[in-house]
Amino acid sequence: MENSNKFAWTWKIKEELLEEYIAMHLAPWPEIMEEHTRAGFRNYSIFQNGNQFFYCFECDDVEKAFSIIAESEPCNRWNAITSQMVEGSFDFKEAEPIKPLREVFYLK
Repeated sequence: MENSNKFAWTWKIKEELLEEYIAMHLAPWPEIMEEHTRAGFRNYSIFQNGNQFFYCFECDDVEKAFSIIAESEPCNRWNAITSQMVEGSFDFKEAEPIKPLREVFYLK
């Protein structure tokens, strides 16, 4: 199968912090948007189903992108807040900070 350069994962957000998490993503800090663009993220979407969120983006070099985000001061400030809201790992310095979903179908 041809690689689509799309990456996806899911996270659950703690019920008591759900509204705050949504509010932050409805009005993201401009510097967060700039850093993700600089890192090479594009067509980034987040979808909600209750307290489960589905994240999907395109990126040509995901390892480089995650490295840039891990070293970004604005992203580290943002992640210090949002990491408390997520059930599971949020440390981009870990070998696998998120568990990417396997792409099993791609229609070009």
